[in-house]
Amino acid sequence: MNIFLVGPMGAGKTTVGRELARRLKRHFYDSDREIETQSGVDIATIFEFEGEQGFRDREAAMIDKLTQLNDIILATGGGAVLRAENRVHLCGRGHVIFLDISLKEQMRRTNKDKKRPLLQTEDRYKTLQKLRQERLPIYQKMADFQVQTGQGNMRHVLQKVLHHCEQHHVC
Repeated sequence: MNIFLVGPMGAGKTTVGRELARRLKRHFYDSDREIETQSGVDIATIFEFEGEQGFRDREAAMIDKLTQLNDIILATGGGAVLRAENRVHLCGRGHVIFLDISLKEQMRRTNKDKKRPLLQTEDRYKTLQKLRQERLPIYQKMADFQVQTGQGNMRHVLQKVLHHCEQHHVC
């Protein structure tokens, strides 16, 4: 069964996803990296030339493609859940795990990041707060399992995810 990781930027989806895939001997994909590979440019450049709408169109096509694969681990971008078609593909084609993070820890992890187009604002905290308010109910509704990151190390988060997957025969 596919395992799809959703959650806000900086929650550790890629880090947890890579290690989860290694442990479960599955292929790992990061939807943002796959978009960059396919397009030949980074996400910031796509935002610059096509806007958020253009990026979201590319993201939806990539999520549709990747969720049709079998026995994969997929880390999605934080805003992937905004489109109904993505939610349908993620929920219908695999097990959704929501990696959550406190606003304070998210701020710390993304503070110096210049590659996230949505954070190129004067008030990053306010932006993150707004994104969280908008997306949190969606993440929670989609999730088969929710785990808090940012409290301790990634191994602890990984153990919780693995335990959940074993209990629910997802591994």
